Parts: sequence; structure tokens; C-alpha cells
Amino acid sequence: MTIAFARLRDIPPELIAAHMSDPVMARHMPLLTGAWDVATATQFIAAKEATWHRDGLGHWAFLSDGDYVGWGGFQKEGEEWDFGLVLRPQNFGLGQRIARAALDFARADPRIPFVTFLLPPSRRHLGALRRLGAQPLGTVDHAGSAFLKFRLETA
Repeated sequence: MTIAFARLRDIPPELIAAHMSDPVMARHMPLLTGAWDVATATQFIAAKEATWHRDGLGHWAFLSDGDYVGWGGFQKEGEEWDFGLVLRPQNFGLGQRIARAALDFARADPRIPFVTFLLPPSRRHLGALRRLGAQPLGTVDHAGSAFLKFRLETA
């Protein structure tokens, strides 16, 4: 199985709309409200591409053997690089592998001395973050919702 990172602009918006409309996704994504259509996915892709232009880095599409399995990556939040990982439910098992590859990228990039992770309080299984070495920083508000914040040194 080959994992690759691509730009979101290279993924048909229909695939992203279907992914983000899956009811399983909303369980742990408090900022996800309602079903997505192609227009919503297209706007999302444009917003994520804007971060590439602004910061020189952003979110990728994750591919397994060439098939879209989810999206995520690094987005600058103030002075911090936040890492997100949003996989299709049938691909949840790839999370550790994809996260490790992305964090290897961060460790090799001098712009990223550490990464942060925001997880909703509904996430109870945090062992993967602990195994990576991420340290809890407490609860923070992001866009009106509470999230558990973690930090991982990459330098």
C-alpha cells in the first residue's frame, strides 16, 4: 500500500462532498454542520488553497494506492502550525501511518518547530497522541467550540 499526499485541488469536489456528508464525520467534528454539496466542497478547496498561497503550506488530500482516503495537513493558526487529519470512515485505520508521514515532513521543515492538535472533547481515545509524544495543553475555544489542545515538538 502506497500513501501519497496531493493537493486538494486535484481531487474531484464530489468526492470531498461525499466524504464530509457522511454522518459518521459529524460525530467528532463540532464545526461540521449539515451535508456538503459540490459548491461547499469547491469553496472549501479554494479556502485551503489560499493557505498554500499565504503560508507556503496547507492541507493535502491523502491517497492510498491512488485513491482518495481523506484530507489534512498543516494550517497556520496565529504563530502555530496546527495539524489536522480527517479520514473517510472506511480509512480510519490509516491514521497513524499518514500522521507519521506528515510529522516526518514537519520535522524536516525548519518553519515548523512544533505542531498543535485540536481534538473535540468527545474524543476519548488519545493514546495515539501520547505515543507520538504530544503533550496536553488544556481546553481551548476555537470558532465557538471547545477543543482539547496538544503540542508536539518537532525540532
